[in-house]
Amino acid sequence: MIPDFLDALGPVWAWVVAGLALAAAEIVAPGVFLIWLGLAALATGLATALAPLPWPVQALLFAVLSLACVGLALRLNRRHVLRHGPRLNRPDRGLVGREATLSEPIVDGAGRLRCDDTLWRVTGPDLPAGARVRVTGIEGTVLVVRAA
Repeated sequence: MIPDFLDALGPVWAWVVAGLALAAAEIVAPGVFLIWLGLAALATGLATALAPLPWPVQALLFAVLSLACVGLALRLNRRHVLRHGPRLNRPDRGLVGREATLSEPIVDGAGRLRCDDTLWRVTGPDLPAGARVRVTGIEGTVLVVRAA
């Protein structure tokens, strides 16, 4: 049924419909993968509209464009991660630079700090409870602080 429908549309519209279906599937099952295949399908449809191509050439063009689009996506993602670092499930990344008040004193280089709804272990110079500190770094799950 679907192949008959796509055959009735012609090769250009078959690629356009396939590209839009892949883009829609990306919305339903996000993973930032299907959108690149959808773009490759749309580009194949455009190329077929400009110069009618036989099906084997269209399939080869789609395969090459898919590899190129996914390669581009991986390169862009790698560049973003290298520049900004991974942020997913890393709420501690937003703590560096923030100021807060010590919940417990820092004694012998160790203390506790409440930041939002979480009580963090901290390391830094000895300071009394209630002192204002600035988070300067993170070592594992321990925040590195200094007096603000």
